[in-house]
Amino acid sequence: MINFNVIPNPESNIWIVFIHGAGGSIRTWKFQVEALQHHAKLLMLDLRDHGASETINPSPIQYDFELISNDIKEVMDHLEIEKAHFITLSLGSVLIQDLSMRYPTYIGKVVMAGGVFNANIILKCFIQAAKTLNKILPYAVMYRLCSYILMPRKRNQISRKIYQREAQKLSREAYMRWVSLSKYFIKLLKHFFQAKSSFENLIIMGGQDYVFLSGARKYASNQPKSTFIVIPAVGHICNIDGRNVFNEHVIQFLFDNVSVVNSARNKRI
Repeated sequence: MINFNVIPNPESNIWIVFIHGAGGSIRTWKFQVEALQHHAKLLMLDLRDHGASETINPSPIQYDFELISNDIKEVMDHLEIEKAHFITLSLGSVLIQDLSMRYPTYIGKVVMAGGVFNANIILKCFIQAAKTLNKILPYAVMYRLCSYILMPRKRNQISRKIYQREAQKLSREAYMRWVSLSKYFIKLLKHFFQAKSSFENLIIMGGQDYVFLSGARKYASNQPKSTFIVIPAVGHICNIDGRNVFNEHVIQFLFDNVSVVNSARNKRI
């Protein structure tokens, strides 16, 4: 079973499950734990090969999304969590949509930070370049390069350092198994982009997320159950760069009057 950490709250029956992105870990959510631990029970996961999750044997040579979704479901079943709210980051937005397709009854409200929704030309070029460079560059160099592409500004320094530190914990073998997900990635994005989301969701993006912002905006405009918010002057990992504003919107969306949140639909703040 993948590594997980539970923050209990005896006064609440609500669970929030956190799903980090590629190269992340439980530590991705430090600032959200501080803000949300008094509102609900918290479950943070280290995806396989990430953080404190060791390689699960036998491990396939290549990964697919069903495998990752079942890792998440296994922990929830172990803890007898029948339904939860979710907060995801980056690739986590794809994982939660896959999980909702396979196990819809497990999904409450969902917050997607720095979400990946559309395989635009920038993302396709990014993936193709990564496939080529993987053959000639050490994976640690690839992660470092990726962090500067996604988070180039001085304001992104904290999130960039956290990303680089956690990503370096992956072995090359694990890194290549996660790269194998790109085989299904574009097709899955296209499917989710065209389908209507089955769960109520809040999409929070950084105004300086140059790779993924436009795709997220297009996705949200066609989703009746989506609320879309942009935090200006913030990069891809908006839950760290813009943590105070991010946390306020998350708490409002998950716990306050829904009509208040809906008034901010598609609003740039």
